[in-house]
Amino acid sequence: MSSTLTKLALGMMGRLRPRPAIGDAAASIVLPPPEASGGMPLMETLALRRSSREFAHVELPLPLLSSLLWAAWGCNRPDGGRTAPSALNAQEIDVYAALPGGAYLYDADEHALRLVAKADLRRVTGYQDFVDEAPLDLVYVADHRRMAMVPVAQRESFASVAVGAIAQNVYLFAAGNGLATVIRAWIDRDAIAEALGLAHDQQVLLSQTVGYPAKG
Repeated sequence: MSSTLTKLALGMMGRLRPRPAIGDAAASIVLPPPEASGGMPLMETLALRRSSREFAHVELPLPLLSSLLWAAWGCNRPDGGRTAPSALNAQEIDVYAALPGGAYLYDADEHALRLVAKADLRRVTGYQDFVDEAPLDLVYVADHRRMAMVPVAQRESFASVAVGAIAQNVYLFAAGNGLATVIRAWIDRDAIAEALGLAHDQQVLLSQTVGYPAKG
């Protein structure tokens, strides 16, 4: 709770900042091909789907991270279609991965991670204590520049629906692969936007923590 209170105070002062990266941050990470076949049957996965707020401090292996990101928002068709829907196929959502070694933008077309910040942004992605040490915090950002065909008043709600579908993909992947996850709206959106270097027409919507469940 002390970490939460500290971050709340820093957020109120506009001083919530990332920590130094752990290790060297690679400029890009080419992900191995995702495991797009097999797995647990859907109904069994749905029976296991739940939120968890206790995580082991163990990094996710790169093949597992690869499959997780593909399941969340990867390309599953030759024409660039994604694993989650978006209105008018605007594909307005960007998925950022806050890892111990840096913050990365998921490039679905190339199935790779592109470095956007050489810092450990995990503590900035939410006020809860567990986000600081869990191995992965995803940040979902809507780029309004891709929503020109959507009325301005409806853009946030449309983008939020798309994020909900992406987050559910992550929940189902986690349930089927022995991982824990939780979606989070209690976040300092201004601090996240600053840390990621976002433009004014990029909107931080939600964060989601993923990792191995804490033992016991």
